[in-house]
Amino acid sequence: MSAFLRLFQPDPGPRIEGGKVFLRLPRLQDYAAWAELRTRSAAFLKPWEPTWPEDDLTRTAFRGRLNAYARELELGEAFPFFMFRRDDGALIGGVRLFHIRRGVAQSAVLGYWIGQDHAGRGYMQDAVRAMVGFAFGDLGLHRLEAACMPENLASTAVLLKSGFAEEGYAPAYLKINGEWRDHRLFGMVAPV
Repeated sequence: MSAFLRLFQPDPGPRIEGGKVFLRLPRLQDYAAWAELRTRSAAFLKPWEPTWPEDDLTRTAFRGRLNAYARELELGEAFPFFMFRRDDGALIGGVRLFHIRRGVAQSAVLGYWIGQDHAGRGYMQDAVRAMVGFAFGDLGLHRLEAACMPENLASTAVLLKSGFAEEGYAPAYLKINGEWRDHRLFGMVAPV
């Protein structure tokens, strides 16, 4: 079955279990919860993300996002997951492995976001740790990388508490909210 069609199945798998959260691939029926969470958290998220297109929260844009995710999955370039609170199944954020490189690199980049109402409660750290286990275990990767802006102390704390080490500083690294922003660079190598 193609990756695109998997996103329309009741249980597209894989499902990654954490202590407080679980991660699974996004589905079309997640649209309403996703759009509501992103709308409620827009002011909280926009300073840390690329500029949102005008139609970003529409059903059409969400379908386009699922199509892009399906292509990445099909090519083995990324694993996009939505994050759900374990106790009630509420959608609370997302975690994504992307720029997956095989061959001699065996590495990927980790990115994530969480709704404002759910930040600071340990959910993201739980999700990152679960994703690290998936990356090094199921996917057999050797190295993970992540980056965050210097003033994003919450993200820095999540990465450090999850076992990442700070490896450098990249001026004007990514265009975030319309501006080229500096980033702190973090990495982690699979345990031997």
